[in-house]
Amino acid sequence: MSTRFSAPTGAPLVAVVGGTGKQGGSVIDALLAHGARVRALVRDPDTPKARALAERGVDLAVGDFTDPASLAALFDGVDAAFAMTTPFQSSTEQETADGIALADAAAGAGVPHLVFSSVGGAERETGIGHFESKRRVEEHIEALGIHHTFLRPVLFMDNLSGFMTSVENGQVVVRMALPDGIALQMVAVRDIGRAAAAILLGGTAVEGGSVEIAGDTLTGSQIAQAIGAHAGLPARYEALPLEAIAAYGDTAAMFRWFAETPAYQADFAATRALAPDVLDLNAWLAFSNWHLGA
Repeated sequence: MSTRFSAPTGAPLVAVVGGTGKQGGSVIDALLAHGARVRALVRDPDTPKARALAERGVDLAVGDFTDPASLAALFDGVDAAFAMTTPFQSSTEQETADGIALADAAAGAGVPHLVFSSVGGAERETGIGHFESKRRVEEHIEALGIHHTFLRPVLFMDNLSGFMTSVENGQVVVRMALPDGIALQMVAVRDIGRAAAAILLGGTAVEGGSVEIAGDTLTGSQIAQAIGAHAGLPARYEALPLEAIAAYGDTAAMFRWFAETPAYQADFAATRALAPDVLDLNAWLAFSNWHLGA
């Protein structure tokens, strides 16, 4: 089942996994801005997010990772494909299984170029569960021998809300289990989409390899001051001990890794080549009209 639409003759057709989420949605935004045709995998075409994609001219391919026929239909005849996985709705083991299913289907359909969104540091044996799960997918893609590029974003700026940031007694407070003075690399989800689209549409220097992308690198105090300035409030940073987030398991392992510098090792020049207007934190705060809970 799919929703067909008219598109410019000769425009490339790109399959996108995760199109109703923030990251896959940013890829679709960038591809459509370049005039590409997009086919997105959705479980239910009648959800508001899926209908919104269809209204923008996106071809909806209905299915999921457990249905090989639906994945074959998603990848059939495309010029390139963007794939991503997440462990946060299931487990890291399931994330790896999902990624393997996607890679196998792409190989079976003869996809000319697969861009897999992984994570910065995936190849560096971090021991972080949701990094290692993505690395297992990368290894499977490599073993298949299909033409691929690994896009490895660092921490999402879009995560700077919720448990990390609060407003207390009229003051912005940023808390992370990271010693102040250690810079943390970050990237806007918008720019992941722009970088992915550039690679998918061809002609980039990174195609066929891997690239770790970021838009800014700041310490905890610098992050707090940027958010405070945007909100028009005083701000402070509090470095938490790792024990304070031990219950978060994989997240605690990630913050332990952040402190064991160098952790993320993004190529800022390559990022700018892929997304020339890449956002630093101040620009992202303005672009997103950031507010607590955004």
